[in-house]
Amino acid sequence: MDGPADELADERADGSADTAADAPAAIGRRVRRLRAERGLTQKQLADPLYSAAYVSTLESGKVRPSGPALRFLAERLGVSYEELATGQPAHLATELRLALTDAGRTLATGPADEAAEHYRRILAEAERLGLADVRAEALLGLGECALESGELPEAVAHFEAAERLLEGEPLPRRARPIRGRAVALLLAGELRYACYLLESAIDELNASGLADPEALVLLYSAVIGPYLDMGAQTRAAHAAELALSLAPRVADPALVAGMHRQVARTLLAGGRPADADASLAKAQAVYRQLRLGTDLAHCHWMRGYVLAQDGELLAAEAELRTAREMLAARRAVLYTAQVEVELADVLRRLGRAGEAAELLSELLELGDRHGAVHAGGAHRLLGLIAEERGDAGSAEEHYVRALALLERSGATGDLADLCRLLGDLLRRTGRTEAALDAYRTGLGHRAAPGTTTLGPAPALPPSPALHGHRPPRSGAGGAPAGQPLEPRSHR
Repeated sequence: MDGPADELADERADGSADTAADAPAAIGRRVRRLRAERGLTQKQLADPLYSAAYVSTLESGKVRPSGPALRFLAERLGVSYEELATGQPAHLATELRLALTDAGRTLATGPADEAAEHYRRILAEAERLGLADVRAEALLGLGECALESGELPEAVAHFEAAERLLEGEPLPRRARPIRGRAVALLLAGELRYACYLLESAIDELNASGLADPEALVLLYSAVIGPYLDMGAQTRAAHAAELALSLAPRVADPALVAGMHRQVARTLLAGGRPADADASLAKAQAVYRQLRLGTDLAHCHWMRGYVLAQDGELLAAEAELRTAREMLAARRAVLYTAQVEVELADVLRRLGRAGEAAELLSELLELGDRHGAVHAGGAHRLLGLIAEERGDAGSAEEHYVRALALLERSGATGDLADLCRLLGDLLRRTGRTEAALDAYRTGLGHRAAPGTTTLGPAPALPPSPALHGHRPPRSGAGGAPAGQPLEPRSHR
């Protein structure tokens, strides 16, 4: 019988031929080394469930052991299942998972760039140890960090990499990277593709018997934003209804809070500001308890929007400034800039056009890669400010630039409103034919409300999930629009 040192040397020497830690040959070498270290024969290790011949075949790398066989052998050898399967001590994986928790806490309470550093270190170590699940979680964290900092292509890349790692997993396990990628695309102005991703995942979940409540609430909540931005109020209200019906079966309070925050958008679009505010209050209480800084800032943002819609402009300004300060402290560049669009609209309505224009100019310096919808909204507001000071040429220029950005994104409701503004401006300056063209374009965008992807609305979950809930009313009021988490008003 070979000695333990010889076995270890043999395993290291053969490593170049079989680098995968969980490959049959690598597992076989570990079993042989550990058996030798403990002075066991193949028969002693195999008894009473297996044969010496099976252990011999396994040690030679000719067969991949099943899960039950690995657990049996790990117990006999006095090591963890994970250590025998991967070659790494179990405590290393445990420490990395604890580090993921710490990184998540940093992302919730501190700057995104600090959290990203933690996630990058975890990702590198998980790659070295061959821990695919930890790698996927680290990539998801990096994607969330990139969303906050406004690096949208980087966010998409991280979420796609996480999806690839989880490719063989059930769809509920892949819901988070799918949702993350859709959010990044929505922020970049790719509304239709974001809808396509979310609707496809919802269809697959409901049609395959994998109607996991948490995954569905996550996806239904995420699709509300793009639906409203595209003028699909009926679909948004229905998604909210379905999410509410599933919420009692969801154990994650932060996920339920996020759902309430999104449902508030449909309530406001349906002309129910008091109900929207109550929904936001529920979310806000959870975020305070869990110390989720970005999410709490988004609640202040949304409440500012609700107050602005009700004409309570000074209170709206206070809420929006609070959100802006919280997000700026976390160095969440993209979200900070987007709140500034909301704030600029309130300042303009308060008669402080100079302050508003300064905020909007700072946003546009970021470029439309940080969100075509909000860049379009900034140009729209600058057009309104220019009109109010009598500069029709500058107003037209801003409206045209906004139109180009919003046409690219597919934000139907905003496009129709912008065409009306442009048409009115052209009519007042005596360009009747051009004004009619602008009005016709706007009517075209209003012609098919609710159109999202090329297919029908997503399939429904099993009917018991719907009992006891009525859909939020869909009204004629303008749906809040903008980024996937909060609304954008420039009306």
